Amino acid sequence: MSSIGLVLEGGGMRGVYTAGVLDYFAEQDLIFPYTIGVSAGACMAASYLSRQRGRNRIVNIDYVSDPRYLSWKNLIRKRQLFGMDFIFDEIPNTLVPFDFETFGRSTEELVVGTTDCLTGQPVYYRKSSPGIDVLKVLRASSSLPFIAPIVEYEGKKLLDGGISDPIPLRRSEAEGNARNVIILTRNADYRKSPASNAWLLRRAYRRYPRFVETMLNRHRTYNDTLDYIAEQEKRGSVFVIRPSQPLTVGRMERDPVKLTALYEQGFQDASRLSSSLNVWMGNITPSADSDTPKELVR
Repeated sequence: MSSIGLVLEGGGMRGVYTAGVLDYFAEQDLIFPYTIGVSAGACMAASYLSRQRGRNRIVNIDYVSDPRYLSWKNLIRKRQLFGMDFIFDEIPNTLVPFDFETFGRSTEELVVGTTDCLTGQPVYYRKSSPGIDVLKVLRASSSLPFIAPIVEYEGKKLLDGGISDPIPLRRSEAEGNARNVIILTRNADYRKSPASNAWLLRRAYRRYPRFVETMLNRHRTYNDTLDYIAEQEKRGSVFVIRPSQPLTVGRMERDPVKLTALYEQGFQDASRLSSSLNVWMGNITPSADSDTPKELVR
């Protein structure tokens, strides 16, 4: 499994789908040696690698009704719809402690994608980099335009990683992963539409014209990436897991019932696809006289 990467899309609160998939993986003791993600995907990956199964569900569902987590009050008071201090400071350090020790000691790599506001290009940060501030990097990757402030880190001004590289498959391939498991947070027929707020983008981010250009081309980048994924899926170099049922959860969803259903869908989809995934990974091989896979002899 050394050349198999795990690629995680973002999607705001749709990320609870990814949380369900990763909790199934963790239950099966399936931990990939290399994971790359953006925004919510990267956040879910952190608890996956710290071996805290169920933590993402607590943080993103049990706390979603707390106005400190997501509310218009946050936007009015702090110009951020999501309470970024609450999510990336109070929760991991106090309320639902993140296991920094296990995360740091784990040998698996995590790469977090962000977007540089000055260049409009993706910037990636590695878990293995000495002195990395993982919470700040995750915060930067999750900071959506208009509803979260720019994050300054290591001399760069950063925002949501999903803007410049929404599904970082090519980055994973460039880092030596010839085969990849991809977790998407949209249904199979989804395609992104062009931005409808170009004038507002140009006004709000007039100091960052390259960032604005990247935002305005975001739909092309996203849809081109989906086309590339479809090509690689036909070739057998990627295994895609995506919501099997029509989505009812939006990026800013606050209904715990809907979020719980999406989390459980992620867990169930992963379970349903587990045999196919194992065959694809080479852990098991189909029987010659049965549809039931058999364990490979090691």
